[in-house]
Amino acid sequence: MASRLDEKTVARLVAEAIAAPSMHNAQPWRFRFVTGERLVLLYADPERAMPHSDPDNRALHIGCGAALFNLRVAAVHADLVPETRLLPEPQDPLLLAAVHLADPAGRSRDDDLARLHPVIRQRHTSRHPFADKDVPEDVRTTLQDAAAREGAELLMPGPWHAETVLDLVRDAESRDLMDPGANEDLVRWTRLGPEADTAVDGVPEYAFGPRRRDGRAPVRDFSGRRPVADRGTTTFEHTPHLALLTTPGDSPADWLRAGQALERVLLEATLADLATSLTSHALEDRELRLLARDPGSGTGQVQMVLRLGYGPRGPATPRRAVADVLVFA
Repeated sequence: MASRLDEKTVARLVAEAIAAPSMHNAQPWRFRFVTGERLVLLYADPERAMPHSDPDNRALHIGCGAALFNLRVAAVHADLVPETRLLPEPQDPLLLAAVHLADPAGRSRDDDLARLHPVIRQRHTSRHPFADKDVPEDVRTTLQDAAAREGAELLMPGPWHAETVLDLVRDAESRDLMDPGANEDLVRWTRLGPEADTAVDGVPEYAFGPRRRDGRAPVRDFSGRRPVADRGTTTFEHTPHLALLTTPGDSPADWLRAGQALERVLLEATLADLATSLTSHALEDRELRLLARDPGSGTGQVQMVLRLGYGPRGPATPRRAVADVLVFA
């Protein structure tokens, strides 16, 4: 009979899991540990959904998938074997994954996962300018392999396709200006002034980065028209290095796989000393999202647009306490 896992170990694993990125840092996850079965259950938290920006909860699933990947990495680092099932109970759509933390006896350790553990807490979204420097081909290949291991594909768009994606981001920005309700989710999940210093979720103003004076990097302006002191403006790169994370299908299971692939790519990028940022702005409108697909094949569902480069990694954003997201049963 397998030994019981103590609560401190489980809490430590969940603390690593929730270092994952999520849309507007809403942290839309809950965890339940079934002690006798050594089973971690990952649930979506509907109170942290974004009805305007993410009406299908696609981004919510991607964020939870990223947390699931971190949990897997942390488990392997703790000399456990994470046996994972996605959507284990179809009658409960909020239950996104079940992870059995098995003993390592008789099982081989996944060293490819274990080596990513040191950068879980080093990975931060950077909304700063990146250097005008190419990403080496071997690094690109490593990132593409990382996505493939999780059932996704990382496309490096050529100049024409990248131009199309940048145009779609600008279209999304224009649509927001014309839609009175477009910024409801953004306002709810940004933290300004003194609130930024005590926030446990959302995007605090110190993580906004400078305003873009020039350049074409797809960096969302989280301040909107609201004033933010001491922010400044600067020039961003004119030819940003973009990557598109795609999946063959577009179901909740695909979104969870996309989240795991996204986090695996981001951790590999951090190991390679790359700074990264994410944008789903052009993907929040279904019509624009379809136009982001590979123009050569016209297939695949774009789940996230990544910006890669060399520059500041950006500050850490706040996280809720483990006690607020984990219960024991």
